[in-house]
Amino acid sequence: MMVLTLHQWIAFAIASIAIIAFSSHVIFKPRSHGFYRFFGWEGIAWLIVNNYKFWFDDFLSVPQIISWIFLFYATYIVIAGIILMKFKGKADGSRKDNSLYGFESTTELIEIGLYKYIRHPLYGSLVFLTWGTFLKNMDIALLIVSLLATFFFFATMLIEEKENIAFFGEKYRTYMKRSKMIVPYLL
Repeated sequence: MMVLTLHQWIAFAIASIAIIAFSSHVIFKPRSHGFYRFFGWEGIAWLIVNNYKFWFDDFLSVPQIISWIFLFYATYIVIAGIILMKFKGKADGSRKDNSLYGFESTTELIEIGLYKYIRHPLYGSLVFLTWGTFLKNMDIALLIVSLLATFFFFATMLIEEKENIAFFGEKYRTYMKRSKMIVPYLL
């Protein structure tokens, strides 16, 4: 297990302060998906602070190659997901839920592009970022952090699905039956 240096502790503290500030509107609302997302983000911050030094070590090893595949997939699905949310989600402020950020408060169910196959590209990207970062320098303590972060992101997705069912109704239930959570055709 790695012992963190002072600058790593400082980096984690700064990241945590930013995450707390970004999550301040949901941090004490356990029924909101943002509550669980907060803990997942903290896990990613811890992984990055621990593994940033190993980002390019042994570049062609199997764990590194898998890590890069996960990280590129995470990047692709977050970018594609945000673009579709922005242009097709119609976040116009009529969705009254103060636990949502502006871009999250979509009023139109997106069922094209990436969303045709997966329901949670943004949270899926965080799961793949978690595991891509873990694979940079695998350690039992970081495995536990990765598992916990993954648990919190899946809890986030499940709570968000309840929120989406409450807003979109049966249309969202039907959409859930024909799409996967984060990996097309698999998961």
